[in-house]
Amino acid sequence: MAPSATSDVPPSSRNSPKPAPARIWSVNDPPFEGFKPIDTEGYAQSNKNTAIVIDNGSSAVRAGWSFDNKPRLSLPPLMARYRDRKLGRTFTFVGSDIYADGTARGQSKNIYEPGSNIVNNWDCMEGVLDYCFIKLGVDGANGGIDRPIVMTEPVANLGYSRKTMSEILFECYAAPSVAYGIDSLFSYSYNGGRHGLVVSSSFTSTHLIPVVNSKALLSQTTRLNWGRFQSAEYLLKLLKLKYPSFPGKISDPQAEDLVREHCYVSQNYEQELSHILDWTGLEDRDRVIQFPFTEQIIVQKTEEELAIAAEKRKESGRRLQAQAAKMRLDKLKKKEEELEYYQQVQQQLQTLNKKEGKRLLESNDFDEESQLDKRVKELEKSIRKARNKDVGDEEEEQHEVPTFPLLDVPDDQLDEEGIKQKRQQRLMKSNFEARQRAKAEKEKEKARLAEEQRLDDERREKDLDGWVQENRLARQVIIQKMKDKERIKAELGNRKSLANQMRMKSIANLASDNPTKKRRRGGGDDDTFGADDADWGVYRTIATGEGSDDEEDEDLNRELKNIESQLLKHDPNFTEESTREAQTDWTKSILHAFLHGPYSFDPESQKESNQIHLNVERIRVPEVVFQPSIAGLDQAGIVEIAAGILTERLSDSPYRNDVLKDIFLTGGNTLFQGFEERLNSELRAVLPAELPLQVRRAKDCVLDSWRGAAKWAGKQESRQHFVTRAEFMEKGGEYLKEHELGNAYL
Repeated sequence: MAPSATSDVPPSSRNSPKPAPARIWSVNDPPFEGFKPIDTEGYAQSNKNTAIVIDNGSSAVRAGWSFDNKPRLSLPPLMARYRDRKLGRTFTFVGSDIYADGTARGQSKNIYEPGSNIVNNWDCMEGVLDYCFIKLGVDGANGGIDRPIVMTEPVANLGYSRKTMSEILFECYAAPSVAYGIDSLFSYSYNGGRHGLVVSSSFTSTHLIPVVNSKALLSQTTRLNWGRFQSAEYLLKLLKLKYPSFPGKISDPQAEDLVREHCYVSQNYEQELSHILDWTGLEDRDRVIQFPFTEQIIVQKTEEELAIAAEKRKESGRRLQAQAAKMRLDKLKKKEEELEYYQQVQQQLQTLNKKEGKRLLESNDFDEESQLDKRVKELEKSIRKARNKDVGDEEEEQHEVPTFPLLDVPDDQLDEEGIKQKRQQRLMKSNFEARQRAKAEKEKEKARLAEEQRLDDERREKDLDGWVQENRLARQVIIQKMKDKERIKAELGNRKSLANQMRMKSIANLASDNPTKKRRRGGGDDDTFGADDADWGVYRTIATGEGSDDEEDEDLNRELKNIESQLLKHDPNFTEESTREAQTDWTKSILHAFLHGPYSFDPESQKESNQIHLNVERIRVPEVVFQPSIAGLDQAGIVEIAAGILTERLSDSPYRNDVLKDIFLTGGNTLFQGFEERLNSELRAVLPAELPLQVRRAKDCVLDSWRGAAKWAGKQESRQHFVTRAEFMEKGGEYLKEHELGNAYL
């Protein structure tokens, strides 16, 4: 908001650019983990009842044995297969191995539909399972695996997806039995949960599952279509809008790393968002990410080479000076010869009659003797000036007062040539008098300004405070005029603005004038438009709006700078940061802080051009889970969903207080700093004060799903929930045995 014309000018809140950041983060492509040997130890320790546990996640597939404490394999769900025509061989890469080969990286495919936890590429799924079983050392001598399989699946997994998975496991791998379970419920069971609300925010989605008596209430489960994948995609969109001409390319894995390493959940989003770009402390909130770049190579010369080059430049300068001096000397000699020649012509004219003198003047391209005299004077003046310049003596030019003798001679006493010269002298006299008047007016204006400056100095010496206040008010008036003119110019771009309406009204008024008919002879035209200089101002009004003249803008800028220079000299409270130029400096604006942080930016530097600054994005991306509308998602946030489950769907349940005492967080998307505290404070604000509330996080939000599935698979009572090969052959792939940690059979 523009300050009023009567308000004081506060010092600028923007400081100068801060030193270079103490730390700059970098990004790396997903590394090739190297060749993984086949692990035969686990298979040797296993028996017919030892299950292979596979956490089939959309961000990573983890596999191991049920007696392990952690998975033996963890790989991204990717596979690439291509045929090398030169070698005549087909190559297959699975997991992180695709990053070992450029062609494989370009041919890689995900087993999941992008942004979903639904398997849609079963060829890749089969390749990933082959890789897992081979690396686990499973002996396929009998044509299949002879170990039970426990596999995780999402909430409300599609029947077709489970059916196809069962067909692959039973028919392709000849698995003896298979069991499915929900990953987040395995994590909750591993962390000792019985009654609670499981908040599982993973790679592709977020689920809220109420659990009572260790049994999930799947009918009350709610899904939010947002996870780490969508967060990375959202960050990429924000960065493309922020840096539309960014020279580098940000890959999806790099975007996921940026979300994981630099984003956090704000405890008060609206308040922090309004102050996150404040100059104070911005270097702590701004993260600088450096992308690979190629710097321009500048060859550094040694001191000896620099000295030789400097001596060459000096020698070249001396040669040029010598050449210039020689050229000046030659030119001076030519002028002296020319002057000597014309002086001889003048002497010859004294001895010749008028006719022969006229012929001599015409042969030298002169019409009359006065032109010859003028040429001689010019040559004498030029030669004298050149000689004085060579010796360093600059003499002031003596301006002779011109005379106009023919103006006093009547026309009847002059011939045709004399009358012509008299007209020329009259014009020269008018020009001379105009220059004298302009010079006198200039001297008068100079004296007036000096007198005003003297009076201003006296007023400042007598009353400094009053003088400062008066100049501040004058400065504010000028700034307000400049802002009004800028506003009017901006409004001219809008057809419905008042300025454009007034412009069209002026055009309409001009077009409605009825011109009068002109007489053939004798004048009598009543249209006097243009007789007054003010009439031509209407074109300026129509073209650019009332009062918007470039010359007036320059005058306002000049006057403003004069006032600010005086304030800088005599007002201790008015600093360089208080000037309008400093306050409108783009490098100290919020936009510069948003794009480049509190640091200076050199567009010519390849290093700085390949940097991105994360500030607002650090809290905006994780906030979508709480406010999906800021990313254009037409769904409720997790706080609203949880409040609806706890206060409405479980309002009559006797276990509601037990559920409130265990709000359980699991999944990689809950690892943001401040996620647990924010959810606790938000739920506390919407729930009745007398209700208990406790939020806790899984011991390991990423691996506890696999560990919970391994723990469940090792229990003897879990054997009854496995679907055997005989049951599959009898009842089909849609058949599912229900248990407390799995989906319902529909």
